[in-house]
Amino acid sequence: MKAIRYARYGGPEVLELGEADDPRVGPDSVLVEVRAAAVNPVDWKCRGGHLDQILQPVFPVIPGWDVSGVVVRPGPAVPEFAAGDEVIGYVREDVLSRGTFAEYVAAPVRTLARKPRGLSFEEAAGLPLAGLTAYQVLHRVLEVKRGETVLVHAAAGGVGSIAVQLAAHLGARVIGTASEGNHDFVRGLGGEPVSYGEGLAERVRGLAPEGVDAAFDSVGGDALKVSANLLAPEGRLASITDPEVVAYGGHYWFVRPDPQDLQHLSDLAAQGTVKIHVSKTFPLEQAAEAHRLSQEGRTRGKIVVTVPH
Repeated sequence: MKAIRYARYGGPEVLELGEADDPRVGPDSVLVEVRAAAVNPVDWKCRGGHLDQILQPVFPVIPGWDVSGVVVRPGPAVPEFAAGDEVIGYVREDVLSRGTFAEYVAAPVRTLARKPRGLSFEEAAGLPLAGLTAYQVLHRVLEVKRGETVLVHAAAGGVGSIAVQLAAHLGARVIGTASEGNHDFVRGLGGEPVSYGEGLAERVRGLAPEGVDAAFDSVGGDALKVSANLLAPEGRLASITDPEVVAYGGHYWFVRPDPQDLQHLSDLAAQGTVKIHVSKTFPLEQAAEAHRLSQEGRTRGKIVVTVPH
């Protein structure tokens, strides 16, 4: 099969299109014909070696954790899916080896759910990692409730845009940080936008004088410090980027595959409650350009790589 691979850590230039062995399908896995794979910041962080302490690479590595596609063959211990089923997946394992930037991937059944009806393969590919991250932080960590005020950083990004929609669906009031050019986009998601930069704390306090009940950080650094200072007396704080959140009394969260959570997200997307904005698509052979654009950090919604068959 054709696949994007890298044989060493480095910049986008280490990504090369070439031939790779077809994946073997274990008892608990599903062979998926990849139609689209989303790019996430963790992809270029892995490629650069920034997660080397927790994810061992088996070079050459096929990058990518998000996928949408069609089941070719389920493993013998997988009655949940049949050939021809359309699926999505957050295909993360404990080593960096067989990712989704390829024509086929052997996906453990614990990483999969049925593709949302009505979504294109490109849109569906943008849901798993970002959606699970937003869902798990809001439900399991921050435990957001109806009537609460939630601060979401990078509200126009892949995770943030879904977090705004999910928090609004829970009945919360959502304040979202974004550049001025993305304010209308954030409003369309159900949030109240505020601009980044100097004076952020004052702008948020102007909207929520008594503080926010929960803050969702995906930026780290100064944004994390500002978030901690904006919390109401019983406010909760979570970060998916900066482990220093623990020093502020908050929680650090690294998203995990969960087929029930993913299926719930798929159902919400099928109902139109959660919408996925795809800002740009690239063919598989231009995966390096997709990585470069993602690494610039100014993308609205998701960047997706398509795989023709």
